[in-house]
This record gives sequence, C-alpha cells and structure tokens, in this order.
Amino acid sequence: MQNLIIRGLEVRDSEDISRIQEAVTKEPSTIDYYRIVEEELKKEDRVSFVAELDGKVVGFMITYILYGGFGLEKSAWIGLFGVEPKYMGSGIGKRMAREVFDVLMKINIKNIFTSVKWDSVDLLSFFKSLGFDRCNFINLKKTFD
Repeated sequence: MQNLIIRGLEVRDSEDISRIQEAVTKEPSTIDYYRIVEEELKKEDRVSFVAELDGKVVGFMITYILYGGFGLEKSAWIGLFGVEPKYMGSGIGKRMAREVFDVLMKINIKNIFTSVKWDSVDLLSFFKSLGFDRCNFINLKKTFD
C-alpha cells in the first residue's frame, strides 16, 4: 500500500467516517460524526488520524486523552475506529495505531485503553495483535428509560 497516507483528522472527514461505519455495521448511522470531529479538532492535545488511499479515506482512529480519570494521571482511549471492509486485514489499522502510539509516547502517556464488545472476535484479535490485553477495569452500564 504505497499510496497510503496517515494524516490528522479534518472536518471534511466526517462524511467518510460515517460511510465507513455504515459499511462496517451494515446499518445506517444515526451518529453525528460531524459534531464528533468538530469537537475533536477543538482540542489542543488531539491524537486522531485517518488513513487515505489514493485520495480516499479508508480508515479512521479517534483517540481521547483523559486527565485524572480512573485513578490514572493521564491516559488515552481509542473511542472510534474503523477500516473500510474491503481493506480490513491489509495493515491500515496497524499503521494508524502506530501513528497514535508514536504520538502518545512523545507526550508521555503510558496507558491506552479501548472497549470492545465481547463477541467482536475480529476486533479483539486486532487489538490483541497490537499488544492490548485485559485490564483491571470492568465496564458498567446503566440504561435510562
């Protein structure tokens, strides 16, 4: 993939992120990615990237930095991630992750987390291949009526 470019997130990427998410989930998206991207770009310490192949966005990784959360001085969380299905397994996700990891190490963040549905075997395998493992957090949920 010589023509693959990993670059910083831009507002114009929100439509591509929505398109990729819909292709991955095979469902129409109701999420306002424009707002998410716009908010992310306001942050001084953003660590979010898209993968562009021949001028077309084919992947995204949006990471949040959390200060003082969960008993850690600062940590990072991969909140949104996706690769266009026809490019899954081609190394695009790993390239974006390497970019994220490089930036996080430069700004002295030692821990990065993400959350994966227990039955998302492909996604679990992907993160495992990057060195992720179970941690001592348990996700809790409360649903409001």
